[in-house]
Amino acid sequence: MNQHLQLIFDFIQREENLSSDVKDTFFKSLKDADKELEITTFKLDRTEKVKRTTAILLEETIEELEQKRKAIEETNAALTKSLEELKAAQEQLVQQEKLASLGQLTAGIAHEIKNPLNFVNNFSELSIELVDEVFEEMELLEKNETTGLITEILNDIKSNLQKVNEHGTRADGIVKSMLMHSRGSSGKKIPVDFNSPIRENVNLTFHSMRANKNPIQAEIVFNLSENLGEVPLITEDFSRVIVNLCSNAFDAMRERVRQSGDFKPVLTIISRKQDQKAILEIHDNGPGIPDEIKDKILQPFFTTKKGTEGTGLGLSISHDIVKAHGGEMTLDSNAGEGTTFHIQIPIKP
Repeated sequence: MNQHLQLIFDFIQREENLSSDVKDTFFKSLKDADKELEITTFKLDRTEKVKRTTAILLEETIEELEQKRKAIEETNAALTKSLEELKAAQEQLVQQEKLASLGQLTAGIAHEIKNPLNFVNNFSELSIELVDEVFEEMELLEKNETTGLITEILNDIKSNLQKVNEHGTRADGIVKSMLMHSRGSSGKKIPVDFNSPIRENVNLTFHSMRANKNPIQAEIVFNLSENLGEVPLITEDFSRVIVNLCSNAFDAMRERVRQSGDFKPVLTIISRKQDQKAILEIHDNGPGIPDEIKDKILQPFFTTKKGTEGTGLGLSISHDIVKAHGGEMTLDSNAGEGTTFHIQIPIKP
């Protein structure tokens, strides 16, 4: 019997105040408890042996699994590399297909929208002219309370019509931009001198800016590496990227000219070779892009320009074109220091 139970047993046996029946009851309970305790001890011993055996088997299994894990990691690394290469190739194909589909879709939508939009713009302009004629006729009438009320109503109507015309003109600008970007290209990459389309399209955008309204006296600084050689490009598409980025740069610098009369706009164009990639950097010393909209700047139809000045498609289309080339487009911008767009294009297809 367990030593603790034995003490209780001896104590009860010596107790004279307890009757024999009570003592027998206690003795029976103690024996039952001792029996249960022996069974429990036996089970614990057996469990401990099983645990030790299991620990040994588990340790051997862990070693085997560790070897298999290393083998799987090596296989995964190889598969991951292959998957990344496949994803890169797939992304290029998707972007090219996306641009082609976008061109067809936007052309169809734009043509459908343009006709009713022309009616909205033309009739809003005509209505504004009619309101102005009514004002001229009102000047000939004797002024009273009624004519004053009519004048207020006409002013409200003219204001509403001007808003309709303003937003209709903006919508028309978006449609024209969609049509411009829907123009098809060959879609084939041809090895070309990387610096040639850069210099040509930067100068083209500069002269276009000078010929349009609100020209600015901007200096263009070229720093083009001569050892780049030929890079596979879809020239028509890549030219759009340069034109879009330079146009935005001139617009940004024009805004800073308005803010400061003694400001000297400078557009810096840099090309170089790095890690089998052709790098193009377009830097303007305009007001820069605020931090809160940097993440949105490449989204379709997002623009900071007012009224009909911008459609918000240029940077989005440019980003898609660069991705279709298997490249990457990023930007750096600090308030008061300007903005730099970085474009990387693989030199090998």
